[in-house]
Amino acid sequence: MSVRQRVPRYAAAAALLVTLTGCGADTGSGAAGPSPATGSSSAAASTSPTGSPTGSPSTASPSGTGSAGGPTGSPSSPTPLSASTHVLRWSAVPGPARDTTTRGGGWTLTVTGNGSGWTLDGPGTGRGGGASGRKVSDALLDQHWAVVVQQDAHEARPSVAEVIDLRTGRRSAIDGGSDVPTTTGGSWTLAGDRLLHATYGPHRAYCVATADLSTGRSTLGWCAPPRHGFNGARIGSGGDSVMSFDAGRPSCRTLVAVDGSRGTPFPGVPPCTAWDGVRTADGAVWSVVPNAHQVEAAHFYAHSGDRWLDLGPGSSGSLVWCGNAAWFGRDPQRDGDPAELMRWSAADGLSVAYRSHGSRAFLSAPRCGGDTITVTAFTDAGDEQVSAPVG
Repeated sequence: MSVRQRVPRYAAAAALLVTLTGCGADTGSGAAGPSPATGSSSAAASTSPTGSPTGSPSTASPSGTGSAGGPTGSPSSPTPLSASTHVLRWSAVPGPARDTTTRGGGWTLTVTGNGSGWTLDGPGTGRGGGASGRKVSDALLDQHWAVVVQQDAHEARPSVAEVIDLRTGRRSAIDGGSDVPTTTGGSWTLAGDRLLHATYGPHRAYCVATADLSTGRSTLGWCAPPRHGFNGARIGSGGDSVMSFDAGRPSCRTLVAVDGSRGTPFPGVPPCTAWDGVRTADGAVWSVVPNAHQVEAAHFYAHSGDRWLDLGPGSSGSLVWCGNAAWFGRDPQRDGDPAELMRWSAADGLSVAYRSHGSRAFLSAPRCGGDTITVTAFTDAGDEQVSAPVG
């Protein structure tokens, strides 16, 4: 799937969201459900050089491999996983790392100038643009479509999404005048021919809209309850999901599986602490933020059939679904450690797919272009933007 490509202000927006809607006590110790593990992934990972390809995962024998097998763990006591190392064959993305790029299907979609413009290059004629008084908030690429969302700089007008059919070059728009209109801001995500975005429903309820790009038709789906909103829309192999939050002080965050007009909370997630969530064919992957005063530090879990797994620490807001696997970033856990891109699937378990050069590093949220994943690393040894096929 392809998820939204955010401009650099995403981290500040995430911090603001928790300031306004942060949930729970100062630590996660009082929350029901899984307790985060404290170990660092670095000890379990091999010493494969940064960015170099390895032909297969390391032969470490982690506690609970996450591969097919009998029952493992429980919602209140998930089985911790150690990560093998399977670094992908990464290639450098041309251009400065400050421009945010997504690659896939031979196309390259780039947000330039901190959201002031964008370019799309590939098998067809190059395209691009920008709009006065607007900035690119989301840039999505998957299979046959590119979608560029431009948001009003003062959030006074609904967002405008430019939809490009990569097969024909035809352009169309989804905006405040569409049958199911856009809102000011809101969450966007794309997979195949389906595009999710926020809209308003009856009585100004905040709702999920689904656009079928192949037919041009849009439908109104699940609506948040009164005094609730949502963010973090995602499309996984098991369906759609959002992160809902209420208007309390402090607020409560809940991961919601969306099926048409029905919304169901993810099972096994501690109340009010949720952040990322994606549905899989037989379960889900999600994160919680144990400490509301450290919103960037999340802890990730997976539910697969009758297995409940602890995937370890990661960065909030970094979870994506791409190529039949879940991916998330992990900041250095100790001085001198690199930042890492983690990959998990029910079939292959947990592995390190990328390591940054140097230390004092962090990764952008990875960006899926259907058959390719792209990530940007910011480090004391120099920034880099790289992509790799997901198989």
